[in-house]
Amino acid sequence: MDKTFEPQSIEQQCYQQWESKGLFKPSGSGDPYCILLPPPNVTGSLHMGHGFQQTIMDALTRYHRMKGNNTLWQVGTDHAGIATQMVVERQLNAQGQTRHDLGREEFLKKIWEWKEHSGGTITQQMRRMGTSADWDREVFTMDENLSAAVTEVFVKLHEEGLIYRGKRLVNWDPVLHTAVSDLEVLNEEEAGFMWHMRYPLADGSGELVVATTRPETMLGDTAVAVHPDDERYQSFIGKEIKLPITGRLIPIIADDYVDPEFGTGCVKITPAHDFNDYDMGKRHDLPMINILTDDAKINREAPEAYQGLDRFEARKQIVADLEAQGAMVKIEDHKLKVPRGDRTGAVIEPYLTDQWYVAVESLAKPAIEAVESGEIRFIPENWNKTYYQWMHNIQDWCISRQLWWGHRIPAWYDDQGNIYVARTEEEVRTNHNLSADVTLRQDEDVLDTWFSSALWPFATMGWPQNTPELQTFVPSSVLVTGFDIIFFWVARMIMMTKKFTGQIPFKDIYITGLIRDENGDKMSKSKGNVLDPIDLIDGIDIESLVNKRTSGMMQPQLAEKIAKRTRKQFPEGIHAYGTDALRFTFAAMASTSRDINFDMGRVEGYRNFCNKIWNASRFVLMNTETEDTGREGGDIVLSLADRWIWAKFQQTLKEFESALADYRFDIAAQTLYEFTWNQFCDWYLELTKPVLNSDTSSEAEKRGTRHTLINVLESLLRLLHPFMPFITETIWKRVVPLSAVKVPADASIMVQSFPQVDASKDDDQVLSDIEWVKRFIVGIRNIRGEMDISPNKPLSALLRNVSQDDQRRLDLARGFLDKLARLESAKILAAGEEAPASATALVGEMEILIPMAGLIDKDAELARLSKAMDKVEKDVARTDGKLSNEKFVSNAPEAVIEKERAKLEDAKKQLSKLKEQYTTISAL
Repeated sequence: MDKTFEPQSIEQQCYQQWESKGLFKPSGSGDPYCILLPPPNVTGSLHMGHGFQQTIMDALTRYHRMKGNNTLWQVGTDHAGIATQMVVERQLNAQGQTRHDLGREEFLKKIWEWKEHSGGTITQQMRRMGTSADWDREVFTMDENLSAAVTEVFVKLHEEGLIYRGKRLVNWDPVLHTAVSDLEVLNEEEAGFMWHMRYPLADGSGELVVATTRPETMLGDTAVAVHPDDERYQSFIGKEIKLPITGRLIPIIADDYVDPEFGTGCVKITPAHDFNDYDMGKRHDLPMINILTDDAKINREAPEAYQGLDRFEARKQIVADLEAQGAMVKIEDHKLKVPRGDRTGAVIEPYLTDQWYVAVESLAKPAIEAVESGEIRFIPENWNKTYYQWMHNIQDWCISRQLWWGHRIPAWYDDQGNIYVARTEEEVRTNHNLSADVTLRQDEDVLDTWFSSALWPFATMGWPQNTPELQTFVPSSVLVTGFDIIFFWVARMIMMTKKFTGQIPFKDIYITGLIRDENGDKMSKSKGNVLDPIDLIDGIDIESLVNKRTSGMMQPQLAEKIAKRTRKQFPEGIHAYGTDALRFTFAAMASTSRDINFDMGRVEGYRNFCNKIWNASRFVLMNTETEDTGREGGDIVLSLADRWIWAKFQQTLKEFESALADYRFDIAAQTLYEFTWNQFCDWYLELTKPVLNSDTSSEAEKRGTRHTLINVLESLLRLLHPFMPFITETIWKRVVPLSAVKVPADASIMVQSFPQVDASKDDDQVLSDIEWVKRFIVGIRNIRGEMDISPNKPLSALLRNVSQDDQRRLDLARGFLDKLARLESAKILAAGEEAPASATALVGEMEILIPMAGLIDKDAELARLSKAMDKVEKDVARTDGKLSNEKFVSNAPEAVIEKERAKLEDAKKQLSKLKEQYTTISAL
């Protein structure tokens, strides 16, 4: 093996071999285990959330493949209607064209061309993460078979009256000219105004004052509402208002929705431009007056003076006109949530328009029951509440989008406005006996991307055909996804899969947390804190990183700020950590928390972990490659340490599988780390040296230790493989020919069986015996460290309070103690026997005493400790003073304050330890 671990030299070669050999395919035997990849946008590139979730999915897939399951990770991408159309439209705009210049058919050809050449970025990046998905089954939501499934579902739901066309309020993006889902709307707080306006009573007997953040919508007001129990307005209910500017008469109504404490307690009601007002309008049968065009200009429903004005220009004009009429009471600064389209940044308008809807109430009921009965379970379980809250308050689903890219709605219209739904135009004519001279035009709209995604669990398996895959992999085993799409995707998959297959789509839903930066902030380009998983794998120099984070920014000041922060955070750029270190970091962070702060220090730590595994493997191979490991037979005698490491491995294996069964990847990762680093690498490798390097050890004993070294390592590599596929594959190929495992020369670790618990290797006695040995060795090493005694200097020990078990262990492990504790002699003190001035350590009740005479210069050591205490005391005083400074605490970021507190705590612990050492040495 190479002296150093270089992930870049092994990763892509490993992956190409796996994929070319077809190792990611289902085996066809064993119980089925299936994971559905949440389909990323075809326009997208890998981000930290993808890397995090896909690490979890791949770890589960690799684990169950090795457990003998018939394992499928179904992979694919989503056509991402809005995002993809925008990409190609921008390309056309750069050439001075629009999609309308090309026409629908030619524009769609352009999109397909773009998809063919540029749409595979994210799937190539997924391969870099070690994704062991069945790429031969990769699907795209616009593929012919998936498109056929979408059409079939639409037609069947329409036939049952569950899909209908109607005029309702939707989120409208006036730049894209389409309805958008709530998930595509960003609601962020912005500075605005609250306008207080006088609305005079029609009979001239008084007025009401209403407050609004959108004065232009008054043009569409159809009522003013008050709370029915608000004593201030009891006499006004039932009267009419003369709406300023328009002169229309509108009623004063009473509704429990109105909050008497907010504003004046009077609310203007604009049913066509506010979702809450829309519901109230339906309750009170109010007219719904739409005052906007599809590009958010004032339409002909408004007075002529405002027609054609942009909504914000109209706002200015209306405010000026109200002020001129004396109808404006006051204008206040006001913080409000402004809905903006996530693609365009445009302010989203609630807009009354004709759209296609799914009536979901009957679909929701069995979907709710599937979770209530435990047939489907959420992990963590508390997400049930979120699911129920949404599902019990579910509204009909708007599924149409005013785009060209997507699944075109299978509906046709004749010249009389009749609507016909069928799979094809020919089917329409056949079903309705329409002659060839009847002109039909297909609906221009496409379906919401979430509609096709809702069919993912069964459409990817060949539905509506009754395929073997449909029979085998529905329901799938687990869905790994984020909490933000529980309603938009998870719930809809449950509804649709139950409806069309009678099955649940998946048994478990594992909800991951959201990856944030080290300070807990959401990663975003505007914050300049986005990390690219590929950059962490390959490394990136600082100038490239700065350019990446600031490219395309319109605001030079923001770009400069981000560049400065980036250079400060990563003065040398980002080092190459490799995929295994990044994957292990993701696994170790996968706790039950809703938010997960990504710490670069942990990636560095797990890169060191990879080095530790590599170097330990080199040690094992150096001691076994040219030696007899018992592979071909021969007597084997296992030492106490050999039996201990096998027992410890069984314990680790049980803990790992228990954690994985509970989706506690963080605990599973910690279990692997603890055993690999602390038990196998640090302790067991040291414990083998007294056997391997001893002239008194028999060949059977040495063979036993070599056998244990190579076979524990081989088993450990299989245990680590689901989390760290590349390093384990590479080392395993070197290790397995020396082990007891017989495989073909070109075998891969990923299709080997996962280690199984071997009850014959469980041994509680040997576990406790070695723990005693470890405490003994650590006790003496601590004394060396505290007293500044050379690790190579042999020591004589006196033992007090020695039990029969201590005596047995002393005899059993004397070879380990002599070599690893550098123990020259060990004398057991008789009861009451005095001991010279000594440093002490405890192993249970037994006391280890190391006489200090001749070992240290007491005065020099006290002087050294005194100097060290002075320095640490100054550090404590300085940090304590900083934290006592009110100005510092009130102005510094919380992360900085926490860092200083941790620094103070560490310094206090260090000072306490130094004082203990000083006291101990003083007493000698």
